[in-house]
Amino acid sequence: MGKESKYVSKQPDENGIIHWTDEENAIWHDLVERQLKCIPGKACDEYMKGLELLDLPKDRLPQLHEINAVLERETGWQVAAVPALIPFDEFFRLLANKQFPVATFIRTREEFDYLQEPDIFHEIFGHCPLLTNPAFAHFTHQYGKLGYAASPKERVYLARLYWFTVEFGLMKTAQGLRIYGGGILSSPAETEYAVNSDKPERKPLKALDALRTPYRIDIIQPIYYTIESVDELYEISDMDIMALVQEAMELGLFEPKFPPKPKTDVA
Repeated sequence: MGKESKYVSKQPDENGIIHWTDEENAIWHDLVERQLKCIPGKACDEYMKGLELLDLPKDRLPQLHEINAVLERETGWQVAAVPALIPFDEFFRLLANKQFPVATFIRTREEFDYLQEPDIFHEIFGHCPLLTNPAFAHFTHQYGKLGYAASPKERVYLARLYWFTVEFGLMKTAQGLRIYGGGILSSPAETEYAVNSDKPERKPLKALDALRTPYRIDIIQPIYYTIESVDELYEISDMDIMALVQEAMELGLFEPKFPPKPKTDVA
């Protein structure tokens, strides 16, 4: 993750407490309240149960030890404070050790609706509820172990599987389409679009297909992959994913379903 962030993560004090400003707490409150109005009937049941277990405060940012107490009890996971952007090596190392990286900064009002880099709202509100689920937690742990041992080229392929599951995954349930990807669940626009729009393509998840599908981080997604239940992630994580990565490399990528990113002049 070579680019630099304009955001700086806050350092916990000697007691592990992060001191947030009133404005940062107000931004958290507004983000949570807005998204809580969007997700009923759209987020999957496992996510909603996890949200209930975490019992996130609305009037202030949660402290990491509060999240850790719940995750440790439910699945043996923890969150770990990290700088705004971390190298892939560190990202995979943390996941392999059942630690979910959380950048300890929150977006500004100017980037309230969309932020390219993951902030604490995205990580905690978007991802942590599902880390209380054993199947999702197992998938994320296995993914981290594979990624930590992988070559840089293999990691680029693995990143696509993560993108189309953990970040932008959908679930087909008896009640209809539901969201489990944290990238969707932390975005009101994409929450609505992913479930209710007829514009995106939605296909049943095949790990090999996901590994071969290009994506862009700065647009609403043109394609989503669906699973039937969260247990499907458990099954995928026990496949020989690295053999699929090799196969994906040999077959090559699918044609992108989006225009190329506009080039910017960088000095």
